[in-house]
Formats: sequence, structure tokens, C-alpha cells
Amino acid sequence: MRYNFEDIFQELPNDALTPRRRVKVGGVEFGPGISFSKGVAFAGIDFTLFRGHAIEADEEGDVLVIRGIYK
Repeated sequence: MRYNFEDIFQELPNDALTPRRRVKVGGVEFGPGISFSKGVAFAGIDFTLFRGHAIEADEEGDVLVIRGIYK
């Protein structure tokens, strides 16, 4: 399913991001309360570089598994 970036990640005042819910990318799972800024990569992906892009993901229980990013 296709999601808007803003539906998955919340921008924080310090230009960092935090997931709105539990997400998984590659073998890495993280959720709300985890904040990260530019240069931090999860499974090789720096999500700060994809603000405004659509994200392909699937629901697996209460975790959103990110499959890809649309350019």
C-alpha cells in the first residue's frame, strides 16, 4: 500500500524525524520515541532525504513494514 511520508514520520522542531507508529525496514524495527536526524540510516536508508515522498509499505500486525520509497 502507498503511504504519504507525513503519515509515517513526524517532523520535530530540531529538523529531526520520529515515526508515528512502529515501523520496520530491512531487519530494523523502531517506533515512536526514537528520533533521528540527517545522516542516520536504518537498513541503509536516511529517511530525512525522502521528506515529501510516498512510501510503499505493508501492515504486519501492529508494525508497518517499509518496502520502498517512490521518487
